[in-house]
Amino acid sequence: MVERILIADDDAVQRRLVENMVQKCGYEAVSVDSGDAAVEALTAPDAPAIDAVVLDLVMPGLDGLGVLSKIRASGLDVPVIVQTAHGGIDNVVSAMRAGAHDFVVKPVGIERLQVSLRNALNASAMKGELQRIRHAREGRLTFSDIITRSEAMAPVLRAAEKAAGSAIPVLIEGESGVGKELFARAIHGSSDRRSKPFVAVNCGAIPDNLVESILFGHEKGAFTGATERHDGKFVEASGGTLFLDEVSELPLAAQVKLLRALQEGAVEAVGGRRPVKVDVRIISATNRRLLDRVKAGQFREDLFYRLHVLPLTIPPLRTRREDIPPLLRHFLMRFCAEEKRSIGGITGEAMVRLAQLDWPGNIRQLENAVYRAVVMSDGDQLGLADFPLAIAPSVVPAEDTTGEPLVIERSEPQFVAASEVPIAPLPSVGNLSMLTADDEVRPLDEMEREIIRFAISHYRGQMSEVARRLKIGRSTLYRKLDEIEADRAAQAEAR
Repeated sequence: MVERILIADDDAVQRRLVENMVQKCGYEAVSVDSGDAAVEALTAPDAPAIDAVVLDLVMPGLDGLGVLSKIRASGLDVPVIVQTAHGGIDNVVSAMRAGAHDFVVKPVGIERLQVSLRNALNASAMKGELQRIRHAREGRLTFSDIITRSEAMAPVLRAAEKAAGSAIPVLIEGESGVGKELFARAIHGSSDRRSKPFVAVNCGAIPDNLVESILFGHEKGAFTGATERHDGKFVEASGGTLFLDEVSELPLAAQVKLLRALQEGAVEAVGGRRPVKVDVRIISATNRRLLDRVKAGQFREDLFYRLHVLPLTIPPLRTRREDIPPLLRHFLMRFCAEEKRSIGGITGEAMVRLAQLDWPGNIRQLENAVYRAVVMSDGDQLGLADFPLAIAPSVVPAEDTTGEPLVIERSEPQFVAASEVPIAPLPSVGNLSMLTADDEVRPLDEMEREIIRFAISHYRGQMSEVARRLKIGRSTLYRKLDEIEADRAAQAEAR
């Protein structure tokens, strides 16, 4: 869940030293022993995302300059810090011309490496943020502007990219704040309609008596207050994309007219005499299960099948926690620029704690938390104290010796050393008991939980390594951890 740093060095001792320093700085380290292995780790289709590279400049075979050349030829924009025992000016100039972000001389100290990594990651985030701002201003956001490194998002992105190549109606479902409109804009920005308008309508914010007028337009004098002619959102979006946000909130009367407009490709303004042909690509979104609304009689079944041609469900942030660190960095860069603040980053302690929270408001809540922290912070880095949500005391039920319930407040959960999940550690060695005290076979899920806890303790909280050794995906691991925490909370309440 923290930033992943690739270390490429043929010297095993130096490689291990840098790996330890990178981990002490709060990052995840991935090590390779050659230039070819570094290129493979960066370009392989199934390779995990790399946020920065610490690259030895002098290696047998493909050297550091060759790696830099291949990185740029592949179109990758990952920042690279080169290191070598030979710190001549020629080496510095060659590395910088080849695209290196910084240059350090062996043996590098931890303070120097930490500053270099922080600057490289901040510069990369700033560059990406400037590109997103430019694309948003020009109305041409694409899928490359969606910040994610979660395995759970991969199938959603693949389906959305395919949808962008056609005019198929898309229904985006997901909790409030997960980024449904961003997906809609990315589909539009990646389609052949990207040069045409993208018109967004929040159907839940329109008064019932104005829905038809706003969507389909009205003629002058069609009703009291209609002092001039209005085209409506369908006509405004003609040739482009119409995004119907919270479409489940449309009143039934407007649903009838919307269905007719989709069937006939034409709209009739309120008070109009003839329908107007429109060419509109429809993308709709809802934070409710639209099928449940249909079953409850609150949404027309025929309209549902018109909109539900290609459904996309965006998972909530709590199921893709690996997206939290890059999102935090993204929002930090943006708000620092907007508020004219110079904040270097977020401490590792704060990053780990924020990645553990459930964020019921999803990305929107995370965004607001960073905004508040940037405005209120007095330091050059954001820490736990800048995020009240992260240090709010939790109430834990307990019992005293008399059996009366107690309330114990605690401000910090108990963590496994260097872990990212609040699960008490197990001993580093031991045996898994297969039987209960009654000589019965233990439940499978109970043994699975014990294995997961043991693995987290054994690998010192390195979640990627835990998932790899258990041969499960990281998203699956985090889902199982959420289930463990939910069961434990339920058992505590029952007691």
